[in-house]
Amino acid sequence: MTEPQASPELAPLRAQIDAIDQELLSLLNRRALVAEQVGEVKKREGTPFFRPDRVAQVIEKMQNANPGPLKGPHVAAIWREIMSACLALEAPQRVAVLGPEGTFCEQAAIEFFGGAADLMYCATFDEVFHATAAGSAQFGVVGVENSTEGVVARSLDLFLHSPTHIVGEVSLLVRHNLMRTLNSLDGIEAVLAHPQALAQCHAWLAKHLPHAERRPVSSNAEGARLASTNPAWAALSSERAAAQFGLYIVAHAIQDDAYNRTRFAVICLPHTLEVPQPSGKDCTSLVVSVPNRPGAVHDLLVPLKTHGVSMTRFESRPARTGHWEYYFYIDLDGHPSQPHVARALEELRGLCAFYKMLGAYPVAA
Repeated sequence: MTEPQASPELAPLRAQIDAIDQELLSLLNRRALVAEQVGEVKKREGTPFFRPDRVAQVIEKMQNANPGPLKGPHVAAIWREIMSACLALEAPQRVAVLGPEGTFCEQAAIEFFGGAADLMYCATFDEVFHATAAGSAQFGVVGVENSTEGVVARSLDLFLHSPTHIVGEVSLLVRHNLMRTLNSLDGIEAVLAHPQALAQCHAWLAKHLPHAERRPVSSNAEGARLASTNPAWAALSSERAAAQFGLYIVAHAIQDDAYNRTRFAVICLPHTLEVPQPSGKDCTSLVVSVPNRPGAVHDLLVPLKTHGVSMTRFESRPARTGHWEYYFYIDLDGHPSQPHVARALEELRGLCAFYKMLGAYPVAA
């Protein structure tokens, strides 16, 4: 099919864009050649190939230098992809995510690492942790908290004994769409999704599909895959998953909270990437337990108050010892390199029967 001829006014503008595109391509390849040289130096020196702080610095620099009309977030997205493509030439980064293709976990990984990352799809968060700890993947991405339903309990439990630590986070606006093989709400017998997604859409499902079974599966994308095999099944998942499995979206954004967000943690082994340098807006995550005695939990808070450290999250999980003991997951505002945070952590550690730092990392925008 022949392309319609451009108007006399449009033709020279298109010619300008074609010429600029050629210049951009040449410059991008020049950048890629330098990136390959950087990769060789890093290999000889044994330094990390992927440094999220460096990515953030470059993006911030480009946003500050941007005269427009491109918008800042678009500049950030473009440069993240440029850096991701160049990093893939230096050393492809393998990232374990919850699969199959089309999960929000996959989306979070792409937002953090860019589209050139080599994604490894896992059936469960257990497998993501295992792949990252075993070195099958350099990094992993796991869900840790939802603004509607709270913490992802399994992830917290897995952090307890994993040798990995948190080096970054992604906060993702999550919209759940109802999808199936037929473009209709009629005849849906079961809705398949991750338990968190089913809970986040409880009110809508109760109102519109009160008699449909709510069937938990390992991920929303797995629900979409299964829904593609049976016309009586529907799934709650992303637009990406609908396209991936050839499904109709029969109801858009049905989550009960319009601003529903999920927080994902980026994990790796400490020898892959050490604790990131302070960015000025950081979070320190811990898991602790205290002796089972009156006032022990109150005592945990005293060092934080004494040294002026804000606590942004406090969650308890059963220790499963049979003695009604608990682990406490704590997020603090700040970085361990800051003197007041370091002093608070030192005192806090002295009060704990169990103490583990899960990570210190920049807070997601």
